[in-house]
Amino acid sequence: MTAPIAPSRPAAPEPSPGRKLLNKVPEITLFFWVIKIMATTVGETAADYLNDNLGFGLTGTSLVMSALLAIVLGVQFATRRYVPGVYWLSVVLISVVGTLITDNLTDHFGVPLPLSTALFAGALAATFAVWFAVERTLSIHSILTSRREGFYWLTILFTFALGTAAGDLVAERLSLGYLVSAAAFGAIIAAITVAHLRFGLNAVLAFWLAYILTRPFGASIGDLLSQTTANGGLGLGTTGTSALFLTAILGLVSYLAVSRRDVIATATA
Repeated sequence: MTAPIAPSRPAAPEPSPGRKLLNKVPEITLFFWVIKIMATTVGETAADYLNDNLGFGLTGTSLVMSALLAIVLGVQFATRRYVPGVYWLSVVLISVVGTLITDNLTDHFGVPLPLSTALFAGALAATFAVWFAVERTLSIHSILTSRREGFYWLTILFTFALGTAAGDLVAERLSLGYLVSAAAFGAIIAAITVAHLRFGLNAVLAFWLAYILTRPFGASIGDLLSQTTANGGLGLGTTGTSALFLTAILGLVSYLAVSRRDVIATATA
């Protein structure tokens, strides 16, 4: 696992009008990256499990998971501080939904992966542009209003959809295999980390680049564990892989809820 990318914290601009809150997101620690990668893996395997194993189908899975995400995000927005269980459940569900958005475009609407990758890259860039134009900051250490929180979660949704499309594009065009793909994406994330820690790459840029790339990295790990040996995997299946990572996420989130090691020390805005 690469070293955590910890954005520097210059004085954030005054929060925009809106419901003022305590910071609603966790501090960027090693725990953050480990849970995020596992949530990404679950996003890949859980979508496959519901779609194939339980027979929900792509449409049924999309409807059920989107409804669950809407409910949990409603709870997340209603809280006035960072609650580890609610936050990370939102990330897991948005990982699943982001995967399903790309899958629907590819399987139901026949959108080529190069086009969907370009579309999501454009949507993500536009979200960043509007977020910065309105708030004058993209730092996650300043999620102090409901409007900033809205930009934050929309950005995360597009990072998962983009990561899915780009990861599938690389896997199909280059046919690297799951292990090599995971190693390749891990190496890029490591390079970003070194560029930030040693050569001064902007902290916010480094964070969001790593956040996008952990999606195909985690998905490659998920496929490596869940796919059959005939397909280049280890044969744990989507059920075993999902259960393993969900259990690990639950354990880490429970620890953080008690220890509060990832709470950003922020006064009420």
